[in-house]
Amino acid sequence: MAKVKTASRVLMAVLYIALGINHLVNPGAYEGVMPPYLPAPVFLIYLSGVCEIVLGALLFPQRTRRFAAWAIIAMLAAFMPVHIHMLVNWAEYPGIPYWLIVARIPLQGVFMLWAWWYTRPG
Repeated sequence: MAKVKTASRVLMAVLYIALGINHLVNPGAYEGVMPPYLPAPVFLIYLSGVCEIVLGALLFPQRTRRFAAWAIIAMLAAFMPVHIHMLVNWAEYPGIPYWLIVARIPLQGVFMLWAWWYTRPG
């Protein structure tokens, strides 16, 4: 089980780093999903990208792993209003399939549980 947990953690780290890099090199892809009530959407896109990169990298060292996992859970919780906004206002996002907008909310829970696994010892 330890090997599975390690491989899963490495996968999670690489995914967050890759997603964070994508936020930085392709911010326009995220601009259209930012709720209008959030200030400075491009800045927030860059900030979330940097956070994803840093937290993904912090999953590698054992010393920072638990902190990174809890911070990822907090980050995903902070993203939840965006997903809820998209669900409530789904007609404003004709380029995104409705099933994907709906699926994003439970997927956030899955990703939170995945990160929570690394808050546990062993």
